[in-house]
Amino acid sequence: MAPRIAVLGCGYWGNNHIRTLKGLGALVAVSDIDPARSAKFAADYDVAQISVDDLFVSKDIDAIVMALPAQFHAQYAIRAVENGKDVLVEKPIALTVADGETAIQAAQKHGRVFMVGHILRFHPAFEKLLELAQSGELGKIGYIQAHRIGLGKFHGQNDALWDLAPHDLSMILALTGSEPTEVRGEGAAMIDHLSDFAHLHMEFPNGIRSHLFASRLNPIMDRRLAVVGDKAMAVFDDAEPWERKLTLYRHKVWQENGQIAFTKADPEYVPVQEGMPLTRELEHFIHCIETRETPRTNGEEAVSVLRILTKGTVNHPVR
Repeated sequence: MAPRIAVLGCGYWGNNHIRTLKGLGALVAVSDIDPARSAKFAADYDVAQISVDDLFVSKDIDAIVMALPAQFHAQYAIRAVENGKDVLVEKPIALTVADGETAIQAAQKHGRVFMVGHILRFHPAFEKLLELAQSGELGKIGYIQAHRIGLGKFHGQNDALWDLAPHDLSMILALTGSEPTEVRGEGAAMIDHLSDFAHLHMEFPNGIRSHLFASRLNPIMDRRLAVVGDKAMAVFDDAEPWERKLTLYRHKVWQENGQIAFTKADPEYVPVQEGMPLTRELEHFIHCIETRETPRTNGEEAVSVLRILTKGTVNHPVR
């Protein structure tokens, strides 16, 4: 029998979790601070509606998926694990490193699964990119560049860095296998005091350097992750169709007689099996509940992301 999972938070992303979990046969209840909202979802998906307070103590629920404003994630995650529930918490799991660490420690103390919604770690194209990197196909990796830009969405609590960058930071951490030793942030605010544009420059212990650009105030959408190795380069472009989402470039660059020379190779489109990242993420959560395995996107990784975000945040005066 599948684990009995409830979704707390029936907003935009909570809706996606509700629909996907229903399809997986694991959704048993929905909950929201607005009872009218959760009642509609309960009726639409033929599951129980449960109050926020009752949710945590219900013996008919094994796990909770939390899709809340980030400032509420830590406190509700702690409450859940203390009541014996496994949790999947959307990113970011907290707004401070201390709150994130407290939530993780609570889950460890009570022996509960704590998974984080870094959804792109479950994208088939990224999984294949990670396989290429770890197999040595790209050679020694020296540089990783991420672009996540577009128009919206705007949140009153999170700037562009905190809202957009966790996706790419999770992938960069997987590729590098370590936290950066140096983080430098730049930011610009146009609407209010929160950064609408954010740059992160990172250096890692193994010599890899990385640059991340996040913007919610850009006229075009760009969702690219580029990895540069000394044998080949690869680009994961989520805006492309499936047959072109992952591209390998076997360009060569070398020094000759004091000059830098290079040759360009034609792009090679790497076959990727199609699959919905959210479905794969939730299947992994169910697997971890059943087996008690540590999730691929665990709490320690989420706290690493929080540390990078904190170091890279640029504070602007309130207007």
